[in-house]
Amino acid sequence: MPKLSLDKDPVKTGSIYPEPYNSQMAGRTSLRVGQFGGLTQLGASLVTLQPGAKASLRHWHLKEDGLAMITKGSWTLIDDTRRTPIAVGDCAAFPASEANADHFANETDNSMEFLVIGTSDPNEVATYGDVNFKITMKDGVPQFTYWDGTPFAGERT
Repeated sequence: MPKLSLDKDPVKTGSIYPEPYNSQMAGRTSLRVGQFGGLTQLGASLVTLQPGAKASLRHWHLKEDGLAMITKGSWTLIDDTRRTPIAVGDCAAFPASEANADHFANETDNSMEFLVIGTSDPNEVATYGDVNFKITMKDGVPQFTYWDGTPFAGERT
């Protein structure tokens, strides 16, 4: 297994979300280490959140399992039922099809970092719990819709 030179992995900012959601990801950067290493069945990203930033909109995945481990700082895991403080070395697991929308938020004055690893399905569905928004991946290409499947044309409730 070759060692990856992460300083050569391009930094990704923001998200794939359309507006107005993409701008809500300000202060979020990531290294797509799995993709950089040529992985096709497993996704892995090293994500950095600046103070006040969030990793994503609250969401859940239909087919993909996920696991996150904090490597620097602390953050809050927010899901449908609670707010959980998370510290260095803590892990959080997200089983596929568990309809509990979650995300990580950096509510501190310091940057934080976590490694997220998950299965990578080219035909995935992610549903967003706080907004009427869904992403359906078809052969790795995102399609943005409302919950009812209507094509996304801007924020609505």
